[in-house]
Amino acid sequence: MKKPNYSYVGLTFVLLIFGIIFIPKIISRIKGEQIVDRDRHNLEHAAQNNVDMATIGPAPEFLLTDQTGAAFSSSQLRGQIYVVEFFFTTCPSICPIMTQNLLKVQSAFTDELGISLISITINPTFDTPEVLSAYAQKYGISHPNWHLLTGPQDEIYDIANKGFNLYVGEGAEIDGGFEHSGFFALVDEKGMIRSRFDQYGNPIIYYDGLEVDQVSKLINDISVLLKE
Repeated sequence: MKKPNYSYVGLTFVLLIFGIIFIPKIISRIKGEQIVDRDRHNLEHAAQNNVDMATIGPAPEFLLTDQTGAAFSSSQLRGQIYVVEFFFTTCPSICPIMTQNLLKVQSAFTDELGISLISITINPTFDTPEVLSAYAQKYGISHPNWHLLTGPQDEIYDIANKGFNLYVGEGAEIDGGFEHSGFFALVDEKGMIRSRFDQYGNPIIYYDGLEVDQVSKLINDISVLLKE
C-alpha cells in the first residue's frame, strides 16, 4: 500500500488556512482603497461631473439676423445657457468639424430648451439667411434654439475680436479667404463667459471645437451650469 505524501497534505492544509484568513482581508483592502476598476471609473466620472467653473467675464451684446431672416438679439438669450462659435459656410477646413462637434452638443440636449447654440458667420456677404438655412438643413441642425446668424461684417468682427476675444479676419492667402479660431465660448444664464480649470488651476477660457475630448468636457460643463 502506498504511503500518503504528508508533505503534499501539509502544503494543501497551509494554503487552505491562508485562503480562509487572508483572502477576505485582501479583497476588503482593495475595495477600501478603490483599486477595483469599476469603482475607480465611478469616482472619475463623479469628479468630472462636479468640476469647478471659472467666470471669465461678460459676453458682448449684439443684434444680428438669423437663418429665418428675423432679427435676433443677445437679449433673447437671457436666462439661457449658450455656446458661441464663429464660422462660415464655405469653410473648407475646420468649420465642418466644428459643426459636427456642435451636433454632438445638440444630441446631448435635444429636449433641453434652456440651451442655445449660436453660430455666427464671418462671411456675411455670402452667408445670407437663405444660405444659412440651407447649411442648417445640410448638416441636420434641428434644435429650435440653434441660431445661425449674419449681419454687418464690421459688427460681427467686433463681436468676435473685441467681445469674445476669439480671433476672426480676412486672409487672401488662407484657403477659403477667412481665418478664425476653432474655439467654442460657453456663456451662462446670467450672460457670463464660463469655463473649467485646467490641471494647473488656470481657467481654460474656451473649448477647442476640434477636439472630441474638449467637446465632451463642454457637454459636461453645460450640465454643471444647468444644475447651478
